[in-house]
Amino acid sequence: MATKSVVSKIVEPYAEALLELAVSSNTFDEVNSDMNIVSQFLLNSADLQKFLSNPLVTQEAKKKVVNDILGEQISQSTLRFLMVLVDRGRIAFLDAVAQRYLELSYKQASIEIATVTSAVQLSSQQQKDLVEKLKKLTGAEQVKLQLKVNNELIGGFVVEVGSKLIDTSLSGQLKQINSLLSTATI
Repeated sequence: MATKSVVSKIVEPYAEALLELAVSSNTFDEVNSDMNIVSQFLLNSADLQKFLSNPLVTQEAKKKVVNDILGEQISQSTLRFLMVLVDRGRIAFLDAVAQRYLELSYKQASIEIATVTSAVQLSSQQQKDLVEKLKKLTGAEQVKLQLKVNNELIGGFVVEVGSKLIDTSLSGQLKQINSLLSTATI
């Protein structure tokens, strides 16, 4: 838990600074798109994360790799921000900075993030239906789904929106029944 708070203290100022820069320079949508691209690259490449986190790799090598991989895909202002992270020795926290930035930017734009864990991949129609129901539930103008698949749920899905948890999974229902039966007196 202490490690999480230390990371939070490092990540928060950078995410807030990037958001402030994006808003003040009127590049909010562009920076959001850039940080989504960065987040996807890191999500899909454990090797890139390891490389950027390796303290033995020089700052120049990290800058070259970041520029080679992301330079053509993101704006120059976002690329300069990533170079600042390298210069200050914080590039190892890039994934956490990107995630926190996106959370802050979605909050600013009145977009609610819903993490949906389902037993099987949801169809596009199921996703649209779920988004509409979550908009009504949360009162948010927009809802963005973060989808995960966990076949241990057996069937159904679990939705986390802020502090709310909606568990419609078969696994969750079985746990509730087990809990009720174990506390019931016969």
